[in-house]
Amino acid sequence: MLESLITWVSSWLGEDAGASLAYITNGKHLAWYASVRFTLIAAVGGATVAVLFGLLGASLKQSQFWPFKLIGDFYTTIVRGVPDVLFILFFPLAFEQAVEYFMARSMCEPEVLAAATQWPPCAEAQWFLSTADYLVMACVSLGIVYGAFAANVIHGAMHAVPKGQLEAAAAYGFTPKQVFWRFKVRQMWVYALPGLSNVWMLLLKATSFLSLLQIADIVQWAGRLGAANYFPKVGLVHPDWRWKYYLVLFLFYIVMTMLSERFFAALQARASRGMALAGSE
Repeated sequence: MLESLITWVSSWLGEDAGASLAYITNGKHLAWYASVRFTLIAAVGGATVAVLFGLLGASLKQSQFWPFKLIGDFYTTIVRGVPDVLFILFFPLAFEQAVEYFMARSMCEPEVLAAATQWPPCAEAQWFLSTADYLVMACVSLGIVYGAFAANVIHGAMHAVPKGQLEAAAAYGFTPKQVFWRFKVRQMWVYALPGLSNVWMLLLKATSFLSLLQIADIVQWAGRLGAANYFPKVGLVHPDWRWKYYLVLFLFYIVMTMLSERFFAALQARASRGMALAGSE
């Protein structure tokens, strides 16, 4: 079907148009288009983990038990101060080496461990990670980092819930835990969504770091395809075109941002139904 389309384009628009279509639909370019799934999986997976960590962190910050509150404050303060690219590199590498350490302790001979000059000390302790493994760790890393930002947003949104409604729920006989989860948490979303949309935008942009984890994502493929292509038999196929491919990524992230804004606007409208917000008539 693709060959028929290329032939039809060549007959109607000329050989140059057909050659261009054949070039952007070759195997490497199709792999580039398919790698978009890694970006989307990391974004959605990281956002899911970030919301879970955000709820947990905000709950800890709200706790009356001071050790829990200290943990929540420590999490939101320290993690937000670490550059996301460093954490994305640190967590998978530390986790991988920790697993290999325990594998080496259980699988390598004691004399091999004692005289080890390389890591891992024996072949049995080598943990070969797949793209799926790195993708899972990328989702967790993004979730932990941006969960700290989400925790601050959710914490502020919880304080924005009218106290009168919480007092009314308590007057009706609900326990403090029920008031927190059934009323405070449910109503805070309308106040949290604007801030969470900003956290999502930051997380979405951070998916451009996936190539640092040996994931062949859209950024890595753009660099490969755009680099000067030279074959000894043919010569220079094309010069350095990386700016063209990065321009495509530039447009891709703009489109994703526009779609995200529409999505969060719809969520905000749905969450606001039936609620009397401050300043509304």
